[in-house]
Amino acid sequence: MPSRDMKTHITRIRTAILFAAIFALSARAGAQWTPQTSPTTAEFRGLSVVSPTVAWASGTHGRVARTTDGGRTWTLDSIPEAGSFDLRAIVARGDARAWAITSGPAEQGQAHIFHTDNGRHWANQFETTRQGVFLDAMAFWDDRHGIALSDPVGGKPFIVVTDDGGKSWMQVPTDDAPAILPSEASFAASGTCLTIQGTSNVWFATGGGARARVFRSTDRGRTWSVADAPVHAGNSSSGLFSIAFSDPLNGVAVGGDYAKPKEPFDNVALTNDGGRTWRRAKGPLPAGYMSAVAYIPGTSGRSLVAVGLAGTARSADGGETWTMLDTVPYNSVAFASRDIGWAVGPQGRIAKWTPTPRVQKP
Repeated sequence: MPSRDMKTHITRIRTAILFAAIFALSARAGAQWTPQTSPTTAEFRGLSVVSPTVAWASGTHGRVARTTDGGRTWTLDSIPEAGSFDLRAIVARGDARAWAITSGPAEQGQAHIFHTDNGRHWANQFETTRQGVFLDAMAFWDDRHGIALSDPVGGKPFIVVTDDGGKSWMQVPTDDAPAILPSEASFAASGTCLTIQGTSNVWFATGGGARARVFRSTDRGRTWSVADAPVHAGNSSSGLFSIAFSDPLNGVAVGGDYAKPKEPFDNVALTNDGGRTWRRAKGPLPAGYMSAVAYIPGTSGRSLVAVGLAGTARSADGGETWTMLDTVPYNSVAFASRDIGWAVGPQGRIAKWTPTPRVQKP
């Protein structure tokens, strides 16, 4: 009979073989997301990643989830006044300070901005019942200066800003802004149809109309210009859904058709002049509808990840070409560093970015 030492040696060999097989399978599959235990089945669309240890997510039924330990545990909270609302965007500035918007018709009482300074108690900072308002996204340049975007009202963009951390919000006059096309609006699919950069740059992407477009401002939304983006558009469910910039000049916008999430369309546009002009990415493109896109920090704007109902796509060349990593539906994605990020989606899905192991040559 084998000795105890021999049995131990055999067990170690089998274990090594098993881990090697798992390692090789992971490397071949390109698996990047590690599912985390979610405290809810509410659908998440809002996501704000503050640091490698702190992240927030928001979703249906006024639900807010938060981790302060890198995702090992997520705590669930709800905003009492928003129990019947959909929190489609959340912006956090630490482990206790955050803002969340409700997305729904303002005339039905569903347009609010809530704020917390302790991660538990939320105050209603802004609300409107104005016909046509439907809050889509929000962003903050710093602790005091923020901006929130709504669907257009009266053929013009509807935008509110704050200069005091949300204590007061004011509508920005947009009479001189470019006119909105018939049926054109922004999509509240992930809270990322609007993005900011630096201390005053802001862009938002549109769809739903005859053409997809990107609006651009360099003065925190006071004045605007607009440019067409060569992606699939032309009906109420298609266009651009998410936009991101790695610096003042280089940006990416993604989309597709959420009614046909598995169908390939021209769904990625790139700019290298700050959004003055956009062009189609060379491809191959993500194989379906993408609702959010994010740059991976520390990659000089080369590495990006996009997610949507079609799954996860990754680019290693600034958005020119894409590789599908999986077909698991997600709504939003954001990163804290090169190796740490999160994605959230339907049924309370939360996943953490896990770099693909590199196969060492013998």
